[in-house]
Amino acid sequence: MAGTPDNPLRVAVVGSGPAGFYATGHLLAAKDVTASVDLYDRLPTPFGLVRAGVAPDHPKIKSVTKVYEKTAARDGFRFLGNVEVGRDITHAELKERYHAVIYAYGCERDRHMGIEGEDLPGSWAATEFVAWYNGHPDYQDLDFDLSAKRAVVIGNGNVAMDVARMLVLPREELEGTDTTDAAIEAIAESGVEEVVIVGRRGPAQAAFTNPELRELGELTDADVIVDPAEVELDRHSARSIEGDGEITHRRNVEILTGYAGREPVGKPKRVVMRFLRSPVAIHGDGKVESIELVHNELEHGGDGRIRAQSTGERETLECGLVFRSIGYRGAPVEGVPFDDWHGTIPNQEGRIVDPSAQNVVPGEYVAGWVKRGPSGVIGTNKRDAQETVEHVLDDLAEGRLADPRDADPDGVLALVRERQPDVVAYDGWEAIDAAEKAAGEPLGRPRVKFTRIEEMLASSRT
Repeated sequence: MAGTPDNPLRVAVVGSGPAGFYATGHLLAAKDVTASVDLYDRLPTPFGLVRAGVAPDHPKIKSVTKVYEKTAARDGFRFLGNVEVGRDITHAELKERYHAVIYAYGCERDRHMGIEGEDLPGSWAATEFVAWYNGHPDYQDLDFDLSAKRAVVIGNGNVAMDVARMLVLPREELEGTDTTDAAIEAIAESGVEEVVIVGRRGPAQAAFTNPELRELGELTDADVIVDPAEVELDRHSARSIEGDGEITHRRNVEILTGYAGREPVGKPKRVVMRFLRSPVAIHGDGKVESIELVHNELEHGGDGRIRAQSTGERETLECGLVFRSIGYRGAPVEGVPFDDWHGTIPNQEGRIVDPSAQNVVPGEYVAGWVKRGPSGVIGTNKRDAQETVEHVLDDLAEGRLADPRDADPDGVLALVRERQPDVVAYDGWEAIDAAEKAAGEPLGRPRVKFTRIEEMLASSRT
């Protein structure tokens, strides 16, 4: 039976963000089971959205990587960076070489609004902007024209908040972060004077976390503007935040009410929060020039959910930039079941399910956003991954995991290297990490990121 020192439980984890690292950590820390985990990532660098998604002015959140570094130091851990599953090694080949495969690669694709003018120049996915200023190599050739005076951000989650905040940070604050040099220059010299954050429902339904919302009030260069009328709650919303179950939403309403009672102090920029509005069209002659919004009212459904319904009343805001942040989707991997409607891998508590046969697929698992959808904070993935790993270990104990045809660790590495000679091991990442930190130190910055794969690979070999 697998799981002994002589015959370790061999697991491939695909995706080295929080979900992937937490799953790996739970496996390697399992009692009475010896595990060997290969952690795959298509980039030469690990940590997923902690590196490429968390806002650069939130270094404390990024410090969670210290936990992942401890996992990487455990016996049985191996990192295979710059390896894309589906290209350099297939799902079928993983199944042949591991007792179990856990997919934890997140939801990288954004959801579209599906409105007229969405594809005009100046209309962007928030994920593109975030990845650009964070140095993700896939997004460094994007050209953001930040000359417009007003930008509109559609969405009421933390990513929308990050985009709005980054757009109004002054140069001196950006220069103390690991924002890319190109993004620092572009944002510092931008013409953006006002950012409008638009939510389709009310303040009681907004998905911001309290610290993100509170942080707006501490912006150096921007007043926060909230219309007092827009934080007045209808009876259903007021009832929804009563009791202990909705503390976050209740606190959000309190913070927003506080902003509504503030007088602007004349800072050079503004962040305006608008609720109960949905975009219906983006207008412009060859580029974004305005966005049309419809006013909503809240409707209490029989299922207990509060929905936004159009009143038919419309308004148009002049703007030169629109960022949509209305949700994210995973991408399918050939051979792995996929729910295209939800953008996730169908599963039962982390066990992948074949939707056609409605049965669990032995040895195949999922964790993180691609398991449950894009919800929660970084720590949510720890519990999520633990649930998945418990099922892996249960299936091992009950004999539901088949022995791989070829469990030789050297064999799978040779296969991958044959197709991708530039595999980056964990010590290669450590070399990249050290070089970035060394470049940042004389500038008083945590690091200066490499933004090109070629630069990362060159540094990984030193």
